[in-house]
Parts: sequence; C-alpha cells; structure tokens
Amino acid sequence: MDEMDQSIISVFDKSANSPEVHQTMRDFVSLAGVFSALGNAKTFESPLEILIFLRVIQFFNREALGLDEPIENSETIYYRYLNTYDDLEPPTKKRIEQFVNILIKFNWVTKQAKRLKMRNTGKRMMDALIRAANDSLAYYMQDEIGRSLFQARRDAEISEAYDDYGISGGNVVASMVRHLNDAIELLKERELELLADRDALPQLRHIHVLMNEIDVKMQERLEKLPTIEDGLMMADLIHKSTEALSEGTSLSLGMINKYLKFISMQTTDIGSLISPEKTRQFIEKMFNPPVESDIPNAHQIFSFMEQNLYENESMDGMWIPVKMAPYLNGQAIDDGIDFLENYEPYVREDIEEEESITYSTEMIEATDIDEIFGDAMWKMTKEVIDTEAIEQYVEVQKETELEELIIESSSNHFGDAVRSLMAISALVANKRVDIEPAEVNKTYEKEWEWVEDGDREYKVRQRKRK
Repeated sequence: MDEMDQSIISVFDKSANSPEVHQTMRDFVSLAGVFSALGNAKTFESPLEILIFLRVIQFFNREALGLDEPIENSETIYYRYLNTYDDLEPPTKKRIEQFVNILIKFNWVTKQAKRLKMRNTGKRMMDALIRAANDSLAYYMQDEIGRSLFQARRDAEISEAYDDYGISGGNVVASMVRHLNDAIELLKERELELLADRDALPQLRHIHVLMNEIDVKMQERLEKLPTIEDGLMMADLIHKSTEALSEGTSLSLGMINKYLKFISMQTTDIGSLISPEKTRQFIEKMFNPPVESDIPNAHQIFSFMEQNLYENESMDGMWIPVKMAPYLNGQAIDDGIDFLENYEPYVREDIEEEESITYSTEMIEATDIDEIFGDAMWKMTKEVIDTEAIEQYVEVQKETELEELIIESSSNHFGDAVRSLMAISALVANKRVDIEPAEVNKTYEKEWEWVEDGDREYKVRQRKRK
C-alpha cells in the first residue's frame, strides 16, 4: 500500500490520554529541562555557549554511531574538544563536566562503570537539535530574499521526508505559499536596489532558480494529495499557490531580462531610424510594464543611471520620489471636525493609584522605652506561641494551680500539656503572669506525669499591669 494512503500521524490528531502522546510529551519535558539548566545569565550574554553544548552532544552522537572511541568520562570529552576545535577561549574542564552532568540528569546519557553511554531519548533529542542548528545555519547563509525561498524549499523537502511516510510534517503547502509570498514582497521592495547593483546578476539567477525549484516541488506536493476530496478542500490554497508561483517566476525572469538589457546598452548598435509607433509602445510599457517585461520603468532607469556607467550620468540619475497628498472631500473634512469636537481621551478604569505613605513622628519618654520594646517582643512571641487559652483562663480565675491551668485550659493529653507549658513560660518571661511555689490540693487524671512530683507545686496568678 502506498505510504500516502495511510493516515498521517500527527500529535494534534491523537487523544491526549494515549500513552504514546504522554511519552512524547515526556521527551519534550526532558528537552525543556536541559535548556532550562543551560539558560543561565552567562548563556544569554554569550549565545556561543550553546554552540559548545552542541559540540559536546555531537561527540556523544559520533560515539553512538561508532565513529569515535567510547567516552569514559567528562575528561574524555574535554580533551577531544581541545583536539577538535581551535577556540580562542576554549571551555574549561569544569564547564564540560557541567554539560555532561546535565545530560545525565535528564536521562540523555547514562553513566556506566567504564563509560558514558547515550540513551535512546538522548539520541533522538540530540539528532533533532543538530538538524535544527544546521537548518538555521543554512537559512542565515542566504540573503534576505533567498531566506524565504530557502524556507519554502525546505518545507517541500520536509514534506517529502515526513508526509510521504505517514508522519505529519505540518501544513506544508500553506507554509510554502506564505514563504513564497514573503519572498515576492521583498523582491518587489528591493527591485531598484538589485537593478542598480553591478554584481546582482548571480543573485537574480539564484532567485530565479529557487523559484523554478519551488514550482516543481509545489506541483509534486499537490499531486501527493491522497484523494480528490482533499484537493477540493485545498482548492483555495492551490489557487493561491499557483498565483504566487506565476507571479514570482515572472518577476524574477523579468528582473533578469531588464538587468541584461541594462548592462548590454553600451554595446547595442544604435540605428538612425525612429519609429513613432514603437516609441509610443515603449513609453506605454515604461509606465505600465508587464511583470515579465524587459522594458524598465522610469524609476528603474534613474536607479540604473546612478551607477555612472556613462560620464556625468549619475547626477542626472539622482531622483527623489515625491508622493502628493490627495485632496480632502467635504465629507472627510466634516468627519475630522466632528472627531475634534467630540474627542474624548480613553481612560483606563483599572488604573491603580499608589497611596502615598505619611510618616508621623512620635516622642516617647526614656522611661517608657523598656515597656514599648517589651510590648513589641510580646507581639512577636504571640506570633510563634499560642497563649490565648492560658490568658483567658487566668483572666477569669485570677489565680490557679499550675496543673489545673494546664488541663482546664486545654486537655489532659501530652501534646496539649507541652504547648500549655510553652505558653506559660512565654507569659512569665514577658511578665504577663507571676508563678511561685505553693501547696496544691487538686489532682487530675491525665496521660502524662511530672518528672518529679514537686514540679506541680506552683500557682500562677495574673500580674497587675502598671
């Protein structure tokens, strides 16, 4: 059965509860963990740190493929790095060790008795990172227009590598159309610049070759649509792609023709016969040329004259494009007046106003300082120790035996007894109650005992505040 007759595997079409999706997401969590561990301030200040990391994982990749000797530890990576790359500031042995530890932590590499071995998850993630880095490098090696065309061609190649084998490579045709339209817009914007550049012919030819390659690959992708229904669903996209390819190919071919005509002007024979009809046609095509026309318009002629191929021609070629503003009709003037008369500035209702803090100065007597600090310390103590129950019981009884206070204010459990004793200690230390030896008469049933029987012979009474 043909591969395209199979259902396309896409993470967006699978159930979120399927075990395969869960395992896939775990791989991405692992990838995110690695980059999170790498994402310190030093990495952001020096992105080449990531290049060092990619070189490190490339060593593991080569070892897994049998191209290099086994890797014993991080020192092996360090010395291989020094022997392979001639960096002005090579990474330290400690930095390489950190990279290796990150790979071990997120299960990309496992540490065995005599070697470091790459795991399956690490192999797939490392391959994906290296491919992404190489793709980005190839992308940035193109010029501004070539980048969009390069990306459109890569979309087709990715589709061949994925969609043709039942794995979704994304909305490839739509992506190709978008990149192609971006390239056409850039080509239009830089048309004058390219025509005025004496060395632009190789670039123009390269753009035209890319356009033709994309045309072929686009047709291949459209022919791979498995059913007529799929073709009908993408009819609008197919129409857009056909228009974009036609416009892009005609534009690039027209620019090459114009450029060749410009550079061959000096060697063209000049006849003495002037045909009024041909002159009229030439002028008409100058102001409204077809896309693939080799007849330049006025702007392009002036731009080319700036190259000064003929003596003193550059001054004649200097021009400043002027766009005159159209007149305003009566309705537009009325609308403008109405807008100015009824304009109301937009005010956000959720604006938070910061209240200014007013500080007041309060004078206290030196004799009251101890009391004020004592109150402050007491508030801090109450935040840590709950003394509320003890205080309330003493407030009512005025004077009570120690054991009675512990049990009646809480319970006869051991834990409550410990907490009550801590509260009583805090109250005594902060001079909120007094405690003194006394004879006691009451006994209580409880799940704990005093270490020494004399420890219970105390009374606690409320202290009068001055």
